[in-house]
Amino acid sequence: MNTDTPAPSAALLLIGNELLSGRTQDKNLAFIGSRLAARGIVLCEARVIADIPAVIVQAINELRARHTYVFTTGGIGPTHDDITADCVAEAMGVALEVHPEAERRLLAYFQSRDVEANADRMRMARVPVGGTLIDNPVSIAPGFQIENVYVMAGVPRIMQSMFESIEPCLATGPRIDSISVICNLAEGTLANALRQLQEEFSTLDLGSYPMSAEDGQRVVLVAKGSDHEALVRVEGRLQSMVQSLNGQLFQS
Repeated sequence: MNTDTPAPSAALLLIGNELLSGRTQDKNLAFIGSRLAARGIVLCEARVIADIPAVIVQAINELRARHTYVFTTGGIGPTHDDITADCVAEAMGVALEVHPEAERRLLAYFQSRDVEANADRMRMARVPVGGTLIDNPVSIAPGFQIENVYVMAGVPRIMQSMFESIEPCLATGPRIDSISVICNLAEGTLANALRQLQEEFSTLDLGSYPMSAEDGQRVVLVAKGSDHEALVRVEGRLQSMVQSLNGQLFQS
């Protein structure tokens, strides 16, 4: 069903030189994207950026002005290149201070494991003034939220636990679902007919995605959107389109 109320929007900042070098393969985008879609929050853009203060500050300010939510991953650990908290504070124009509850949690955690609470480890207790903590059930060191910016760890298991703690507080929009049709036609064969369908079904996003198969070429035709009646209709139209072009359909 259509709605005139815009869906909440989001952007994701994946922060870290290790992502840009290819040394670390990101797993956070897929997780966050799927969880936001289930809540009807449209993830409009995702950026992978380096550990450069000016770049991080500029990206945060651009995105928080444009979207309902901004999520960041990475750069909140104890080392010198963990600068996300510093950059968020600068972007917001506030000081970065030790958060008493974050400090308490970290001190208790380190004491329970007979680990020295040195200055580097205690950097993880710093939060921009006005920020609230995001719980970290895995390794205690919290993320934080300030205004519409949510700052989380880069390690996937920790990030996921943080996201799950904030998820119930996020707004919801019309649920975004998808259908897919698999065929053996080339994209060039499908392009014109698919373009016409996209114009007809303007409430949906249609796309084509080649994939490999042992017995030959495949293209997956995908339609996404919150107009569920249109999704049902377009699935049948996609199947008819493939058959009219003498293509073969396969089980999705």
